[in-house]
Amino acid sequence: MSGHSKWSTIKRKKGANDAKRGKIFTKLIKEITVAAKMGGGDPDANPRLRTAILSAKSENMPKDNIERAIKKGTGGLEGVNYEEILYEGYGPGGVAVLVETMTDNKNRTVADVRHFFAKSGGNLGESGCVAWMFDKKGVIVVDKETISEEDLLDIALEAGAEDVVEEDTTFQVVAAPEDFNEVVENLDKAELKYVEASLQMVPRNTVDVTEEKTARSLLKLLENLEDHDDVQKVHANFDIDDTLMEALS
Repeated sequence: MSGHSKWSTIKRKKGANDAKRGKIFTKLIKEITVAAKMGGGDPDANPRLRTAILSAKSENMPKDNIERAIKKGTGGLEGVNYEEILYEGYGPGGVAVLVETMTDNKNRTVADVRHFFAKSGGNLGESGCVAWMFDKKGVIVVDKETISEEDLLDIALEAGAEDVVEEDTTFQVVAAPEDFNEVVENLDKAELKYVEASLQMVPRNTVDVTEEKTARSLLKLLENLEDHDDVQKVHANFDIDDTLMEALS
């Protein structure tokens, strides 16, 4: 279990400008609304809602926005009915790509997702074609400058995490999805500061992308998917070495 997600790392390095942050908030509001609709508005009794609120707080979403989204989900405010659909396919270089969507018009969404894959030289596949290559995990991202690996490992394992994985500038605390909320609560009690906490589909193995043209096409595909209003999350099983990443910058 590597805990490695190159796409997540690249997104964090690029940072989020105001326009991107607006899109992030929109996606989080959708998730909170649907979670509240399906499991009720009490986060203590609704693990999915609790996780969605945690993700929203890690992005510094205002409390009022969170409360309005919950009310939309529980019927307290008028809202839109969304359908959750998972799309699977292959991007440039044979990289497996999972696309989590939430849409009020699935015909529009599948047409757009298929277009992005085709434009990149990839292809949208059948359900189940790549999902088996990923494991669902809770991932808490911690800045390396805030704590040593030894201290973090002690705190994380005590909190119930499975592992701590070192990245370029961060550590990833990895937890089983069913333990995720409890692990985060325990980390909060230990006053550990983290950059991000969310459920992710973590690849079991990665495909090395070594050609610049392929890498550019792949990253463009992932960016196009992420920017689409109906797409909640994108996951991919690739790796690009630092030298190539510098050339792409």
